[in-house]
Amino acid sequence: MGFVVATPLLSRLPPSVSGRLYDDKMSPSATYDAIADWYEREFLARSRGLPEHPLGIDHALRALLGRGSGSCLEIGCGTGEWAALIRNLGHTPLGVDLSAAMLRYAKDRLPVIRADAEQLPFASSTLPAVITVMAHTDMPRYPVVLAEAARVLRAGGVFVHVGVHPCFCGGFADRSDPAAVVIRPGYLDSHWTTESWTPQGVRARVGASHWPLPELVHAFLDAGLAPERLHEGGKPVPTVLAIRARKH
Repeated sequence: MGFVVATPLLSRLPPSVSGRLYDDKMSPSATYDAIADWYEREFLARSRGLPEHPLGIDHALRALLGRGSGSCLEIGCGTGEWAALIRNLGHTPLGVDLSAAMLRYAKDRLPVIRADAEQLPFASSTLPAVITVMAHTDMPRYPVVLAEAARVLRAGGVFVHVGVHPCFCGGFADRSDPAAVVIRPGYLDSHWTTESWTPQGVRARVGASHWPLPELVHAFLDAGLAPERLHEGGKPVPTVLAIRARKH
């Protein structure tokens, strides 16, 4: 179904569309290559086949992306878990990720390109929709990614961010009791950490970046993306915060 354009090919494209790697001190592609099998076969498998996603990711995409047509680029597409839902909403899914091992799974679900989210291999002002799904904490310079998403969006285009809730998820949050989440000092500090309340998640394996809510929203505004609707998912204390923003 899909195809992969690898980094060597991107290096031969014009400078405006060539990719570059993230800071390898923060989020090396090799780290995600190492967990790709676990991520696809175990982590994602926990929620497959359920009537609805336990974190409400499917609801967030339906509510904020909604039905439409034309290309929808997913930045940090991973193994392409959400391609089918995007397609069912009428959009044509495309994916970009840095991990070759993740893309080996994704290529059967949507067309994919191995490239850096900070320098997307798309011309400016061409895409009607761009999304990130549970990926922003994997991008140490997410404000730069937001600016790049705004660059490739056409005027009036929609950007949908679905991510862990910055107020209730992070190295500072103990979610071992879902009904009584404990928030410790650390929320106010932008940081990268592998600290987690559980060893069964992604954060404990590869680490995650954190931005307090005001910094996250300001990054949208600074990129020229105007938030217009919000959605929270996960119960009883939200795990997910989703934002729909528009390029004006």
